[in-house]
Amino acid sequence: MIKVMIADDQELIRESLQVVLNMNADMEVVGIAENGRELLAKVKKTVPDVILMDVRMPEIDGVMATKEVKETYPQIKIIILTTFDDDEYVYNALKYGASGYLLKGVSVPELSAAIRTVASGGSILTPNVMTKVVKLFNQLAQSNLTVENEDADAKILSRTERNVATLVGRGLSNKEIAEKLSLTGGTVRNNLSAALSKLNLRDRTQLAIWAVQTGLAAEETT
Repeated sequence: MIKVMIADDQELIRESLQVVLNMNADMEVVGIAENGRELLAKVKKTVPDVILMDVRMPEIDGVMATKEVKETYPQIKIIILTTFDDDEYVYNALKYGASGYLLKGVSVPELSAAIRTVASGGSILTPNVMTKVVKLFNQLAQSNLTVENEDADAKILSRTERNVATLVGRGLSNKEIAEKLSLTGGTVRNNLSAALSKLNLRDRTQLAIWAVQTGLAAEETT
């Protein structure tokens, strides 16, 4: 059973999501919150598997709530829900560890599928979303919006790990990376995991940010 928590400042959205998600046999909404502060208090009591997080809320917004949750409960997965096409919000939420974002107009089946995906350790950075995110990374790479490990030296990576990191930074999927580097899918996954471990990064999204900020994403694979 996937335990889901919903944080949204609009009561209608909170209640509607609670009803439709509880209709899934493999999901249970264990709490709802109208702002980030209330969410953080309730997370301590229920420790959900997945949080649906509104990006704009009073007191503590979804971006900062994401940061707080992931620092204390790194295993909790977070999906950002927004009605806004707000680049900076999206960038920061992903930087702090969100597994992806969805617009609030998404269908119930798509939302349910996204919850299952992140609960199983995946992300919902679809190709369209990833293209947008990589563009944001490039635009913001020289700003103060950086990941903590931006100074990590790419020289600690093996040649294959470096090539994989380069292509992750360009938004390629594992399958596309495997094809471009003539590797198996398993080899790509193993090198991706190794790169994350060496760089002390949390996930693929942070690796993509790091690759762009260090200039690795702009280099040619060798």
